[in-house]
Amino acid sequence: MRKEHVEYLKDLPINIHLANIMEYPIHWKESIEILFVLRGSIKLGVETESYELKERQIEIVNSNEVFWMKSDDPENLVLIVNIDPNFFEKYYDDAKEIFFYTDSSNEEIQENEKYYTLRRYLSILLFEAVSKLDDYEDMVEDHLLEMMYYLLNNFHYLYYEAENLEEDEALLERYHRIDKYISNNYMYKVSLQDIAEQEFLSSQYLSYKIKDTFGLGFNDYLNKIRVEESTKLLLTTDRSISDISEEVGFSHIRYYNKHFKLHYNMTPSQYRKRYKVSEEALEKQKRIKYKDITEAVAYLKSHLEDYERYNYDNKIIKLDFDLNSEITSEFHKPDIINLGNASLLLEEENRRILEDIQFKINFKYAIINNLFSDDMDIYRGKNHRFINWTRVENILDFILSQKIIPIIDIKGVEKHIIEDFISNFSYIYDQDVSEWLSTDIEEFKSNFLKEGIHSLNDTMNLVPYIIYSYTHENRRLILKMIDDISKDTVLDNDTFYGGDGIFTNNYLNKPSYYALMLLSLLGEEIIYRDEGYIMTKSEEGYQLLLFNPTMITEDILYNASPMTKPKERKVSINLYNMSGDFQITKYDLNKSYGSSYDKWAYLGKPERIDNWHWELLKEYSHPNVRYFYGKKSMVFNIRTTVKPNGVVLYILNNTNDE
Repeated sequence: MRKEHVEYLKDLPINIHLANIMEYPIHWKESIEILFVLRGSIKLGVETESYELKERQIEIVNSNEVFWMKSDDPENLVLIVNIDPNFFEKYYDDAKEIFFYTDSSNEEIQENEKYYTLRRYLSILLFEAVSKLDDYEDMVEDHLLEMMYYLLNNFHYLYYEAENLEEDEALLERYHRIDKYISNNYMYKVSLQDIAEQEFLSSQYLSYKIKDTFGLGFNDYLNKIRVEESTKLLLTTDRSISDISEEVGFSHIRYYNKHFKLHYNMTPSQYRKRYKVSEEALEKQKRIKYKDITEAVAYLKSHLEDYERYNYDNKIIKLDFDLNSEITSEFHKPDIINLGNASLLLEEENRRILEDIQFKINFKYAIINNLFSDDMDIYRGKNHRFINWTRVENILDFILSQKIIPIIDIKGVEKHIIEDFISNFSYIYDQDVSEWLSTDIEEFKSNFLKEGIHSLNDTMNLVPYIIYSYTHENRRLILKMIDDISKDTVLDNDTFYGGDGIFTNNYLNKPSYYALMLLSLLGEEIIYRDEGYIMTKSEEGYQLLLFNPTMITEDILYNASPMTKPKERKVSINLYNMSGDFQITKYDLNKSYGSSYDKWAYLGKPERIDNWHWELLKEYSHPNVRYFYGKKSMVFNIRTTVKPNGVVLYILNNTNDE
């Protein structure tokens, strides 16, 4: 039998082989077969066409397409990926009627982003199948499904026949319908007129469009399909040429011979004589050596470098914590925020943002800039000597209501204004407000983000930098409340442009906001601190913060200095000497939970976000929070996974049941 059965990996709709192919005679399979040449070159024949595939090139052989392979290159290596077409049909009804097509007409044609992405999908599928990490079966299916939709949207066979169809969904559906009808009814008397009536088109117009779309006139295209299907009967049966001709829909053997010779340069009889052999002889013709599939990974490293599970060490990091351990040092929580331009707090929306920040993080100090600017309307009267403090008082009242001590920038402010401010507000607030005035913020031992716009400020990459600064370097890192936009800011969208605020200009909280929030939930006393974690203690209980990677510097963050790629970490935590039961809260911050930027990127990075999507981003971009109960035990175990650039925080509060 020329039809070969495909054995898939256990419980998976896929199989992957690495092979050196010298010759593999004509055959077909009920699977989608993707050939990816890793080294050397091979020749490939699919139905009536033949190609030469060189290194890095990919060819897709669709289900039940007749094909052969051979090579003169003894060093060739080919990755062979077989996919069960039934898998995609579970998600896409017309899956078995879709054909995929890659272009290998020259060496450069596949050197673009579309083919790079396809190579990356194949590399990830290979890596997951080989490495067999935790949940690899789910990962294979997830990435396989993504790849199938990617093929559907980028390698649909009709895109290659007529590029304009890619932009016209209705036309694409029409010609897919026509092709499906012809492919499923080629053995009957198929009429152009019948199809034209079904599509409500004139025969003349449809004839022209079919040739324009498929590259062949209607009859030639129909007869090509008939000829291709006849090869299976020629190779697997002893039926007469006349019977086969009739079986595939030709009205006379003469027409069959004519069209067959047109595509194969030989008659059906000559084709059968040349290629029809016994099963035993067929097996002897196969010259293929299957290699250790793990060897393929080395050829695909460049496609796996940014895949978070690549080079993942599957070991479990075991941490033991004695809750009776002595305090080693103090932890200093984030306590200063930069409110930016004072006039921002004249707007109600910005006040609500600060209220939210104080509820979640509770800063002690706030830097205020331009409190004495023209925007605050403080000058009144002749020569601007009379000072109106109405707006300033309004802002200060609000800041103080949030239990924040203001740090007011007075650089360049006239002496008489400062004196009037001190006199007026010391009386109003019954305290010496000169303590709020600072000409040198450095006395607070503060560290600011690097000046300017940096795209990493919007992403999860900033999170480990913030975490490490506070937990391991005791650096008081100060971020702005809201992104600034100046006339020099270059915008390509109205939401994310790399500002240094913890909220975007249109009030979406960034991952950095949640990094500060999780730090604020830690206790004041450190009992454990080491690579990738810190454990603190408070009156309420214990707090364990796990993060990844363990160290990131400003040089790495902003200057693209080399760093070890962060990996997913599996952690097993043993807690000893529990004095009682705990109510446990788990916060998980990662690209999927807590990153509005990644949610926005998932939407396709739109220039503008409509109100509905903005509400979704605001509602669903937050850490994953879970609650559970920790019963007093001799050894209490917690297991978790920390994602690359992610953070996991456990809050263990005493239940006071004693």
